[in-house]
Amino acid sequence: MTTVGLLIPGHSAEEDYPRLEVLLDSDIRMPVVHTGTAEPSEENIAELRLGGAESVLWASTRGSFGRGWEGAHQQIRDLARAGGLPASSTSLGFVNAVRKLGAARVAVAATYPQDDTDRFTEFLRAAGVEVAAAHAGGATAAEVAGWGEAEVLALARAGDDPRAEVVLLPDTALHTVAHLPELEEMLGKPVLTATQVTVWEGLRLADRRTWALKVGRLFAQDGRESDA
Repeated sequence: MTTVGLLIPGHSAEEDYPRLEVLLDSDIRMPVVHTGTAEPSEENIAELRLGGAESVLWASTRGSFGRGWEGAHQQIRDLARAGGLPASSTSLGFVNAVRKLGAARVAVAATYPQDDTDRFTEFLRAAGVEVAAAHAGGATAAEVAGWGEAEVLALARAGDDPRAEVVLLPDTALHTVAHLPELEEMLGKPVLTATQVTVWEGLRLADRRTWALKVGRLFAQDGRESDA
């Protein structure tokens, strides 16, 4: 049994995590603790630790890249210290996943307004990731939570760029797991999404290697890369 603890500030796209449990392996668990609108507390982290978590993920892309590159690292150092467990965040997971795929250039297909999209691309560039193009959808979290396959595919198509080797969909409020095969088939390249990357990062920290169909090329890769 491998347990990845997830700290989530809301409820949007939460259904992606049990879907990933089913698609990946029967002995992978992803318990969720909701932090409300606040940063994770020591009580939140303790709840996951007592539940057997082997790693902890702050499952909020905007809640990590908004601190900048150095601030995001300090955030996970604080989480690791509080929980006594390996910790990371969705934003840092994106960087590690891009490195895992060996990509030099990415495109960003964000639901965010322009300022948040710019902050995410700046975060990626600070990590040494070249951003070929970035699309700002300008949708609210409430709108995004109701999107289906058509809207998700349209977002990815709008954000793609022929120079990019990978397309990133960074919003954790976006339901994407059910659409990963269609996304990669449509674009002809790997696609990284927030819920997918969050779980992959947690498993990586827990030293659990998992290969699976239907959850993107990220889970078809072998080995472990160094931390971002």
